[in-house]
Amino acid sequence: QVHLAESGGDLVQAGGSLRLSCSVSGLPFDLYKMGWFRQAPGKEREGVSCISRSGDNKRYADSVKDRFTISRDNGNNMLYLQMNSLKPEDTAAYYCAATDGPPCSSSLLRDTSSPAWHWGQGTQVTVSS
Repeated sequence: QVHLAESGGDLVQAGGSLRLSCSVSGLPFDLYKMGWFRQAPGKEREGVSCISRSGDNKRYADSVKDRFTISRDNGNNMLYLQMNSLKPEDTAAYYCAATDGPPCSSSLLRDTSSPAWHWGQGTQVTVSS
């Protein structure tokens, strides 16, 4: 059974940092592209970042570029998102997701409704001004 579990969400002041983690089980982690998505109240889910199977290829939404860093540890089936210089508009539930579908790309980040994604339950990030 596929299971993705996010952790690390918290309440933080603007300008602060957080590191999200995602533990993955039930699938061959090193064969899956991984992504982080977020959804704010009243808004659609949006792609934040994705990473290739090896970790060599990464993509970011324009809104988080140069502030967020995605990484993965294939030996421990873990996905991470380092978030720096947080802004109130970063407030959202953050979800990790896994797919054995298309490569990590800007298009993949936009494909939030694809049935090829396996999803976690999410972790809340709240940034106060």
